[in-house]
Amino acid sequence: DSAETSPSVVFENIERCSPICLQMLLENISGLTVDADFTVELIPEMNVAVVTFIKSIDTEEFVKKCSQDRRVKEFKMTARLLELTQTIKAENLPESISRDYLTVYFESARSGGGPVSDVRLFPGENSAIVTFCDRRGNP
Repeated sequence: DSAETSPSVVFENIERCSPICLQMLLENISGLTVDADFTVELIPEMNVAVVTFIKSIDTEEFVKKCSQDRRVKEFKMTARLLELTQTIKAENLPESISRDYLTVYFESARSGGGPVSDVRLFPGENSAIVTFCDRRGNP
């Protein structure tokens, strides 16, 4: 209908909840299974986790459920949709990485990706800029 909704949800203030506990909590709230239906990427230095749904669900409704969940409140965590973006910077890449490999990796639904329109490698920095096709559904 309107703009595409992100398949990823950011959980902030995760330090009070162990990774295994977080996975079980997410399974309880969503009714889905980690690895089969969603992935969890921990970013401890930022005290956040990013949950990316492989199975198509209403992530806005999921965020609402999380904000009302007693356990989420007890852990003092917050949940919000991860903003969709058209361009990302990938860093700390192996020197031998290819443009084709990065394209296929970032087009993977399991990685939360989508159709890639361009990959610019910066070998001196071991980084790349990945540009996705328009996220609004235009071909």
